[in-house]
Amino acid sequence: MSVKYAADGQEGLNIFQNSPQGTIDAILMDNRMPVMDGIEATKAIRALTREDARLIPIIALTADVFPDDLHRFLKAGMNAYIVKPIEPNLFYETIAKAIQKR
Repeated sequence: MSVKYAADGQEGLNIFQNSPQGTIDAILMDNRMPVMDGIEATKAIRALTREDARLIPIIALTADVFPDDLHRFLKAGMNAYIVKPIEPNLFYETIAKAIQKR
């Protein structure tokens, strides 16, 4: 696995936007970030005109576990969520399922 790290949502958006199409298999999106939060960044990625912006699996990493929070993530365009603290087996399983669906 090769990982690109972004310090905030804006940087994550920029990394995705400036990468060649099809070179990123999934995005792990923290909800609480400075500059641009995960929901804003997800909406911005989904609004891009490039084909892979609609298809890229975006998985929320969150400590917000109330049903309303989880609904907001999915409504914003995220495909799944992983609740913190992260359980390693569930983490890898969720990523594998998201990539396989793509």
